This record gives sequence, C-alpha cells and structure tokens, in this order.
Amino acid sequence: MTLLIVNISELVVVPPGPVAGTEMDRIRRLPDAALLVEDGRIAWFGPSGDAPSAPRTLDAQNGCVVPGLIDCHTHTVFAGGREAEFVQRVRGKTYHQIAEEGGGIRVTVEAVRRASQEVLARLARPRVERMLRQGVTTVEIKSGYGLTPADELKMLRAARTLADQTPVEIVGTYLAAHTVPAEFAGRAEDYLRVVCADEVLAEVRDQGLAEFCDVFCEQGAFNAAESRFALEAGLRHGLRPRVHADQLSQMGASRLAAELGAVSADHLEFVDDGAIAALQRSGTIPVLLPGCSFFLDTEPAPARKLMDAGLPVAVATDFNPGSSMIESLPLVMSIACTRLRMTPTEALVACTANAAAALARRDRLGAIAVGYQADLVLLDVPNIDAWPYHMGRNCVRAVLKRGQVVGDGPPR
Repeated sequence: MTLLIVNISELVVVPPGPVAGTEMDRIRRLPDAALLVEDGRIAWFGPSGDAPSAPRTLDAQNGCVVPGLIDCHTHTVFAGGREAEFVQRVRGKTYHQIAEEGGGIRVTVEAVRRASQEVLARLARPRVERMLRQGVTTVEIKSGYGLTPADELKMLRAARTLADQTPVEIVGTYLAAHTVPAEFAGRAEDYLRVVCADEVLAEVRDQGLAEFCDVFCEQGAFNAAESRFALEAGLRHGLRPRVHADQLSQMGASRLAAELGAVSADHLEFVDDGAIAALQRSGTIPVLLPGCSFFLDTEPAPARKLMDAGLPVAVATDFNPGSSMIESLPLVMSIACTRLRMTPTEALVACTANAAAALARRDRLGAIAVGYQADLVLLDVPNIDAWPYHMGRNCVRAVLKRGQVVGDGPPR
C-alpha cells in the first residue's frame, strides 16, 4: 500500500538513534513537507512541491508530524490502586515511611498475585489504548509485581496478550528482581536463586515473553553483587541487561550497568561523574524518568549534565501505581522541558530515536528516515515547540503504525 501524507506544516526529521549530547537539539525541522509511505515503511519525504504522486493521500491539515513515540520504561501491567498512599504523601509521609508501615509495592504484589492473567490483561488494555491515542506506538512493559516465578510469568503473558489485542508494539522485560517479597525477608540471595533459576529463565526465553532482564539495584532492594547475579543469569539465557540505577542513592548501579554492557541504565537521579564516565565508555543509554520525581516531589536526574557529557538521553514515563501514575508520555515530555530543562526537540528525540536505542530497536524505529517503519504521529499543532507547551492537552490528530492509521486523538 502506498500513502502520501500532505499538508505537513513541520516535519521533524529525527535521525536514527542514538542521538547524543548537543546533537539532540540540532534536528532538521522541514516546513511545508510531505511524506510517502510504501508497504509500511517511509519511502520518501521532502518539500511538498517535490512530492511524488500516490493513489492515496492523508491530509495532515497543516499540523506537525513526528515519529511515533516510544515509552521505553513502564510497569503497565498491574492490579489494584494506591491512591490512599498518594493522599498520605500529600499529607507529609514519605515513600519509605509508607513502605515501612506495610504499604508501597507490597500492596500491588498482593493484588497481582490474586489476579488472573486474563484480568491483568483486561486491566492493562485500556491503559495501552490511551497511550496509543497520545502518540505512543511502542511500549516496554516489565514484570516485577508477582515476585514468584508463576506470577512473574503471568504478568509477562498478560503483556504479550496486549500485543495481540492492540496495534502497539509491546516489549517485555523480566523484572523479578524488583524487590524481596515478604516470605523471603532477609534472604535476598535465596529469592534470586528461585526467580533466576535456569528453568524459569529458559521458559521466559523459549516462549518469547521478554527480551531483557532488569533489576532494582538500590538500598532496600538488591545490592550490586546480588544485581550482578540476576543480570548474569539473564544473560546466560539471552536476556539483555537493563538496570534501575542510582534512583535513591549512589551504590555503583550505573557502573554495573556499564560493565555488563546493559542496554540502558534507568532513573539516574543520583548519578555521579564516575558513573557518567562509565556510561560514556559503554554505550549504555541513560533513561530518565522525570514523571517519577515529579510524582514523588523529589529532585530529578541531571539531564543537562548528561547531555553536556555527550550522552544520548532517553525519557520514559515509568508508569506504575506507586511512584509515577502517569500514562501520558507527552505530559512527561512537558515535565522534561520544565524540570529537566530539555528543549522540546531534545524531549522528542529522547522519546523517539534514543528510546528506540534503549530497546535495541534503533535500526527500524524512532526516526524519520527512508526504510524506517512508518510509525508516525500527526499533531494538531504547527510545530514541535507547541506540543509540550500545551501541557496536559492531547494534541494528537492521528497515529500510524506500520503505515496504517491505528489511532485518533480525542473527539474535537
């Protein structure tokens, strides 16, 4: 099928990632443009006056066109709600105090264990559909709330169901090393031996449930040695490492990610100069989660310092019921602009080309380039600067996945 998109006020020509440092703000913005799609891929783009003919056209109505957004760090599959904790934090309690009193992640774990795979998928589907309507065409989804082999696999199977039920590309990550469950209190190593057993990881691999293995390397969760054990176990079964790193303290998590050649190191609120140097050498993508620090009212990661060091920063929602109940990646882009001092262009690159690199999909996703998958977002604003400026409003007119219109924005 051939389709020509016409009347594009501004085509933001994000190149294939990763796009590093100052280059993130030097993206070509082509006015009065057109773009040709053939067989689900970008075949041509350029000035509208040079556009080839095509049997079908799609009118962008003088709106901006960008690559489909990629949410490269989420916990979208879960059950239950934790709004009571939200109110407790508003009244002054900290995230740690709530956890010590029996709240926090344990509440979600109990709800997920009670829920069936079908229920988890049913709960997650409208979340993914709302993400799609806001321009997200690829979503990474982690396990991590089951904390038994059976419940972790159940979560990943629910995530895979979403790939069959929605047009969104779903990427699975095995995060059994999220925290130590109550029944293993004080016995982190024993717990990891259970959830990282060869037969468990072989099932994850053989059923295609996940591509990555993740760990929460942090005080109160897993130390560097325990995190290494979990990630190396995943590597033996072809699951590439990703790391929740430097969120609450500096304990060497980013350095571990770099040493193991992790695809990404995520959070980085407490990243230091040594960790930045390690990330520079390794090629590991730093993924920042400003919605989390916004939701918890904590200091965000030093985005400008990372970009000034020449790193290709990615941004994601960290959508989860405890620390970032934010489904909207465009809203997080706005937060990245206001709190991380990223420009709108940098925020877009962070959620497209660099997010694709953080999911090992840099060869086909996240860019406006000939041969790349035609995952595209048509906006009702004239330029990229106006998108995060309209904070909280859905500016999406239409969404294309592999060249097919699969989602529209809200009724107008």
